This record gives sequence, C-alpha cells and structure tokens, in this order.
Amino acid sequence: MPAFPREELDAMVEHWLEANRRCEEAGDWRPLADLYTEDATYGWNIGPDQDFMAVGRDEIRDIALGSEMGGLDGWTYPYQSILVDERKGEVVGFWKQVADARRPDGRPYEVLGIGGSWFRYAGDRRWSWQRDWFDLGNVTSVFVEMMKAGVLSDGMQRRLERAASGEPIPGYYPRGRSPVPIW
Repeated sequence: MPAFPREELDAMVEHWLEANRRCEEAGDWRPLADLYTEDATYGWNIGPDQDFMAVGRDEIRDIALGSEMGGLDGWTYPYQSILVDERKGEVVGFWKQVADARRPDGRPYEVLGIGGSWFRYAGDRRWSWQRDWFDLGNVTSVFVEMMKAGVLSDGMQRRLERAASGEPIPGYYPRGRSPVPIW
C-alpha cells in the first residue's frame, strides 16, 4: 500500500518546482518555508567534520533559505531528474547550480558534479524532511574562480569571510552533534 497516492506526490513535485521558479525570479528563497511542516528538518553535510541542520519551519525560513541562500540571488537550480517513491512518500531530485554571472567566454559559472535533494512528504502539500547533497570541492572551486574574477556577490563574499574567520554560524554543528541526525 502506498504511503501517498502517486498523483498527490506528482502534484507536490509540480507545486515545489513552480515555487522554486518564483523564488529564483524574486531572488528570495524564504517563501519556500511554507512548503514544510512546522517541525520539519532540513540539513546537509559540509565536509568530513561538519553538518548543517535547520529544525522547524522558522529555522528553515530564516537560516537554510534565508542566510544560507543569501548572496545566491540570480542563481538558478534547474532540476534535471526527479524520482518519486510513493511507497515511502519520498522524492529525490537532481539539480544543477548555475550563477547568473558569466565567464569572459559567455558560459555561466556553474557548480559541476552532482547536486540534489531528498525529500520526505508529509501530506497537505508539505515536506517533513529534506537532505541536500552537493560536491563541496566543486562549490569551492567555482566560488574561488568567481572571487578572482570579481563576480561573486557581496552577500556570498561576506558569508564566506564569516565562515573562514571561525565565527559561529547558526545551523552548523560538528559531525554527530546536530540536534537531529543528518541521515
């Protein structure tokens, strides 16, 4: 017996993709928080010793979609493929990370490698759980390339400087110390 009807999951995916497009156009990802349950969790790994975790809709809005996405206005995250498991009520989407800034040859700056999101559906057009993955080495490489070219946004430049200074950043936890398990 499926956890949710396939049609409901497919409708949620379309709703999510449309909401993403609107947020990309606006340069503000925070409205996506309305598509999570009040107690949802959203996290990702940041290398061998650190994880990010937002717990609850407010932290998802303010930290994961607010400060963490700050400086990425103009970027798009086109989904390349989406897999739906109606038995578990889970969705996996593979996306690209493409900046609006362009290299001198006209190609956009893009994070190479595989990026994606794994969602758990809760019904009522809301996710209860999301985990992202991306190639941190390729993210670092493209950000460094953009910094050298002078096209990395001021917001992202400040965000990276804060992290490099050792300043505690909300949502970041030493490996294994997240308030909920990352995986």
